Amino acid sequence: MKKIAVIGSGLIGRAWSMVFARAGLTVQLFDIADGAVDKAVDLIGDGLEELKSSGLIKEDTSSILKRITKAKTLEDAVGDVDYVQENTSERLDIKKEVFSQLDAAAPKHCVLASSTSTIKTSLFSEHLNGRERCIVAHPVNPPHVVPIVEVSPSTWTSDEITQKTYELHQRVGQVPIIVKKEVSGFILNRLQAALLREAWRLVDEDYVSVEDLDKTVRDGLGLRWAFMGPFETIDLNAPGGVADYAERFGGAFDEMMQHVSYQQWSHDLISKVEQQRREIMSHAEHGAREEWRDKRLMALVAHKRAMDESA
Repeated sequence: MKKIAVIGSGLIGRAWSMVFARAGLTVQLFDIADGAVDKAVDLIGDGLEELKSSGLIKEDTSSILKRITKAKTLEDAVGDVDYVQENTSERLDIKKEVFSQLDAAAPKHCVLASSTSTIKTSLFSEHLNGRERCIVAHPVNPPHVVPIVEVSPSTWTSDEITQKTYELHQRVGQVPIIVKKEVSGFILNRLQAALLREAWRLVDEDYVSVEDLDKTVRDGLGLRWAFMGPFETIDLNAPGGVADYAERFGGAFDEMMQHVSYQQWSHDLISKVEQQRREIMSHAEHGAREEWRDKRLMALVAHKRAMDESA
């Protein structure tokens, strides 16, 4: 699997192009919008320079950029590739149409993967003759910095396609996981949803401010979770490991949460959280803060990489 097509040149498509090209693979980038690919290539160049300055790539950025070519049509993009990463609108009707085109145009051996964060593989591939080669490879924004990839096959996706997708992302420096059965939102979004629902409830019932809730995750849970998952965290938090932790605290956790119910976020609650966030950061600062986030993430990834290498 050496030749990749990236369909859609927005934020995620640009990031995927960097992921594959920096790993030495050739990328054919296509977008239906006029001029979008030209703009995307310029932005990819900027993104590669940021990665270089953060120490995340060593190769000359111009050499990496040469591996990305601009395709004029979808058929040109996918006609001779081994793997497709689709990044079009998060709408089922559009996904079904795009995957119909991909299935007709791509070589029979080619994997057809979607970056969707909400739509199961089975929903956009059921109607296809080549549905067994379709799969979700869901990244986290921005995927050229945050490496996790959720590989989520349908019941009819072949085991070979699942394995090839997993191995490709492993080979290009990502961290793939297998979603063993299709589930709405995949794994990361469900974990995020659980924490967010409790966070909104705690703010709604006036236990904590928005800023202090963020501090609790940023300067508490998040520090551990930056290099350990929740199961490893509790395994190390009790002398006897996970079983000991469950025996010590399982009852308390059950009691803590047994009477909790979650309501849909109301207009008043959304306004409350919005107001507190705007007091901390104005809308005018949003773009600059996004850049700050990405640079901090790059620095963190570089630090984790250095620590892993030294260990």
